[in-house]
Amino acid sequence: MSQQVLIREGKPITLLISNSESEPDLAVVEPLEDEYFDHHPYPENIYWLIEYSYSSLEKDLEDKSKTYAFANIPEYWVANLRDQELVVFKEPVKEEYQSQQRLKQGEIQPTAFPHISLSVGYLLAR
Repeated sequence: MSQQVLIREGKPITLLISNSESEPDLAVVEPLEDEYFDHHPYPENIYWLIEYSYSSLEKDLEDKSKTYAFANIPEYWVANLRDQELVVFKEPVKEEYQSQQRLKQGEIQPTAFPHISLSVGYLLAR
């Protein structure tokens, strides 16, 4: 997977719909490193986003999920450190994700890479 993606930590992404930039904790994007010198990743370059959340939990679950769904980000994960659960948003339509799943343990497969399994416990222990 390391040659198929670039993991950007705390770096901006460009959301064209709102002429704004967001800085998710982790952005798993297409490995277009040279292009990112000219512009930050656009929604079509993004496989999924991850936010680690404790004090900003409501904002991450509500506001950001709507913004990312509207921008058509295919998948958005919130590591809820307060309740020790991973909230997984998928299938964006307008301002909402059609699928929301809450996991406290087990494995998760990103939609873009269904052959990869990530430990929920590992993600929450970060």
